[in-house]
Amino acid sequence: MRSGTDRPRVAILGASGYTGAELVRLLARHAGVELTVLTADRHAGKPLGDVFPHLGGLGAPDFLRVDEVDWTGIDVDLVFCALPHGTTQEVVAGLLGAAGPARDAKVIDLSADFRLADVETYAEWYGRGHLAPSLQPEAVYGLTEFARGALAGSRLVACPGCYPTASLLPLVPLVENGAIGLEGIVIDAKSGVSGAGRALKEATLFSEVAEGVHPYGIGGHRHAPEIEQEVSRAAGEPVTLNFTPHLVPMNRGILATIYVTMTDGLTADDLRAVLRSRYEGEPFVRVVDAGIVPATRHVRGSNRCLVGVFSDRVPGKAILVSAIDNLVKGGSGQAVQNMNVVCGFDETSGLMQGPLFP
Repeated sequence: MRSGTDRPRVAILGASGYTGAELVRLLARHAGVELTVLTADRHAGKPLGDVFPHLGGLGAPDFLRVDEVDWTGIDVDLVFCALPHGTTQEVVAGLLGAAGPARDAKVIDLSADFRLADVETYAEWYGRGHLAPSLQPEAVYGLTEFARGALAGSRLVACPGCYPTASLLPLVPLVENGAIGLEGIVIDAKSGVSGAGRALKEATLFSEVAEGVHPYGIGGHRHAPEIEQEVSRAAGEPVTLNFTPHLVPMNRGILATIYVTMTDGLTADDLRAVLRSRYEGEPFVRVVDAGIVPATRHVRGSNRCLVGVFSDRVPGKAILVSAIDNLVKGGSGQAVQNMNVVCGFDETSGLMQGPLFP
């Protein structure tokens, strides 16, 4: 970061998508940074307020094409990449390489391009070779509550996906404490349509989504290896689990319902106690009281995660319920949270707005 009292100068690549717009919304409330570059190839040359009227009047720069940015002429300290999967690696390699024009900048990536530590696993699940294998070992998996030590010295942060965030926050402490078995974990998760991005797709047209719910990526969704990677890291051994996502007719939200087997002799109250101990003092994760059911409407527009624990009618089984806003804690909010740690800001800066209700 730059010295003195100057605020870090921030570029957002892919600023016209849902996560890009959320980054602008959140960073506009952040007194510690200055928005310097916004890119959006389809809207290049347009003012921010023309594309997003709700963000007009912020004094933000007009949109540019990514290839129009003069990195050598712009002093940028931090780059948020809100680009589509499969494009970020090449862009980041060009920026951070030994001769890259932004080699001294920090990069916080919201795509999946650096989330999988093993480049062969990435190639298997994303159908293409990794384009920046030399940078992958530097990437810190930015589930902030578990990565603060590594984030503080990182120049490349891979923000978790929305489904993994909702799944890992309840699972990781229980796995680390040996409170649940490693076999038979089932994650049944639902997402709002904004999780599919802003680009036009037939599957996300109103008449294709409204008045119905449907699963997708059955048995092969790309977030499965990401979740398994982090659960395995917590367990200290390979873990395989079942994950099925569903699309529901709402704009925002992730609700994950997770089925686990408790370690012999433990109860749902014990699992709740483990989670409460782990998240005591955390600003954005709250374990609710017994009988309270987390819902997406309880976290909408906020960087919060609510976690509930319930006894199953099947002896020895428990059900975890986790709710986040996919665009905030599952996306741009977590990215800003990571930025705060990387830059040495108060971790809650720009993120303390409460949920919108109803």
